[in-house]
Amino acid sequence: MFKSLTCGTFPTRRTVRFPAIATLSTRLDANAGIERGSSRNATSSFIRSSPPTPTCRSSSSTVSTHSPLLGRYSDPSRYLNANPANNITPHIASLVGRDLHLRPSHPIGIIRTKIQQYFSSLNNNETTFKIFDAEDPIVTTQQCFDDLLIPPDHPGRAPTDTYYVSESTLLRTHTSAHQSQHLRSGCDAFLCCGDVYRRDEIDATHYPAFHQMEGVKLMHPRSVENAQGLTGKEWLDSPECRMVESDLKSTLEGLMDHLFGPTHKRWNEDYFPFTQPSFELEIFHNDEWMEVLGCGVIHEEVLQLSNRADRRGWAFGLGLERLAMILFKIPDIRLFWTQDERFHSQFKEGSIVEFRPYSKYPPVFKDIAFWTGSNKDNDDFVENDFFDLVRSIAGDLVERIELIDSFTHPKSGRSSRCYRISYRSMDRNLTNEEIDELQFKLRDECASLGCEVR
Repeated sequence: MFKSLTCGTFPTRRTVRFPAIATLSTRLDANAGIERGSSRNATSSFIRSSPPTPTCRSSSSTVSTHSPLLGRYSDPSRYLNANPANNITPHIASLVGRDLHLRPSHPIGIIRTKIQQYFSSLNNNETTFKIFDAEDPIVTTQQCFDDLLIPPDHPGRAPTDTYYVSESTLLRTHTSAHQSQHLRSGCDAFLCCGDVYRRDEIDATHYPAFHQMEGVKLMHPRSVENAQGLTGKEWLDSPECRMVESDLKSTLEGLMDHLFGPTHKRWNEDYFPFTQPSFELEIFHNDEWMEVLGCGVIHEEVLQLSNRADRRGWAFGLGLERLAMILFKIPDIRLFWTQDERFHSQFKEGSIVEFRPYSKYPPVFKDIAFWTGSNKDNDDFVENDFFDLVRSIAGDLVERIELIDSFTHPKSGRSSRCYRISYRSMDRNLTNEEIDELQFKLRDECASLGCEVR
């Protein structure tokens, strides 16, 4: 999973969560993710029917708003169960299967189509990019982590960062989770697009569900035949490795020009466990440099795990929300999920237009303060758990949560935190009474996190 902005790229190098969502200024964070197929854990209570076969299309096809692909994974009962490892809330389950990326007149769908059209223009006798954009969002830990060399102790595997269905299955945290399955099936070039899920902070650019695009290309065997048998430093120093890197960079620079028009670009070295070497691409847009994606030459071990050790290639990942917020000038990531026709009526298939705000309802601010743990040696409070609790109670009415004060009691050693919650609807005025009701429920539920409300 390349560094992902809530709007998404390759898995991130951050220590707390895989993708990183940036701000709308220098860095617009947009969730990133990895995807993989899923299997049932024989020891868990999670039972479901076999997932539909992954849908592959040519890179020139589109999906209509009445496509049978829409909503095929929208049954919440697939994600909510009594398994002790399950930490998916009804709010999250209600988002799965919305398939915003398959709606041709939705900003996410418009960006997806433009990217796929660009790669379709690159098809030739040696390379044809296959399209996978309707795959099961439930994947296995092997697909999402092990096949990508993400170690067992990586914090991104923790239930504080990831939504688990069972001990061994989860909602994919990045579209890279499907990489190994498609490589094993014999695909040499493909794009994989879908919704991904991560527990994260709450503000205008972070959302627990977002969309990513993964791209993979294996080079023609003739172009790297002189590198057969090379490993480690010998491979990294070879002309063939530099050729793969050059093909990757020229392809992605072309994609940025396709989306933004001719623009200045710069490359930075980066680190992802599944690519080596690894890079991030930035573009100069609206008078500032913005990171837009992560990428790299596919790690030798990833290819070995995918039964493609005889091949070399590259991969990239990007977040669709990130790009859509920039190109359509959409200020709040929650707007992508609204049902309000005043939002949807502004967009049509194939066109990028600037979003026109249709209302600005005032926020309602509420503070909540609580003690965490019984003492300094018994404090396992995790901020993401609190954020997820707030979302499970108030849903998309939550605009932002800020930590405004914290201190440690000098005698007891207990920690205190005070958060300011901004509630704002994008569609109507909120009343103090309805928000007070939510706030009282939140105060009661904080006990489930081991917190004592002050």
